[in-house]
Amino acid sequence: MSDITIWHNPACGTSRNVLGLIRNSGAEPRVVEYLKTPPSRADILDAVGRMGIPLRALLREKGTPFAELGLGDPALTDDQLLDAIAAHPILINRPVVFTPLGVRLCRPSETVLDILPEPQRGAFAKEDGAPVVDAAGRRSSG
Repeated sequence: MSDITIWHNPACGTSRNVLGLIRNSGAEPRVVEYLKTPPSRADILDAVGRMGIPLRALLREKGTPFAELGLGDPALTDDQLLDAIAAHPILINRPVVFTPLGVRLCRPSETVLDILPEPQRGAFAKEDGAPVVDAAGRRSSG
């Protein structure tokens, strides 16, 4: 069993890039397609607590019912936000990665490099061709 977990959306390019970077380190993560298997309220609260961010920072606006649900209202409580996430898991921004070195919302995708226990094993480029890691496994400068 892997000690790395990713809350993944296979339709999201950033999520696919992060999964590729995890695999490029030699790890095969536990992949949770959170739209098919949404995390529990407790799991969501644990994740934001471990990331040290407010629950609101986990919300995704683009391509979600964020605006229609009025989730921009600062008066909403965490319980109300959790209710909205439970009803619409697409509101979870992605990908969220859990490793022994920490938990991060990996946007941009390179953020995952900060919490991977093993180094990159070779070159890696994002789907758009942008280099992330060079042939020696070092971060590319761009």
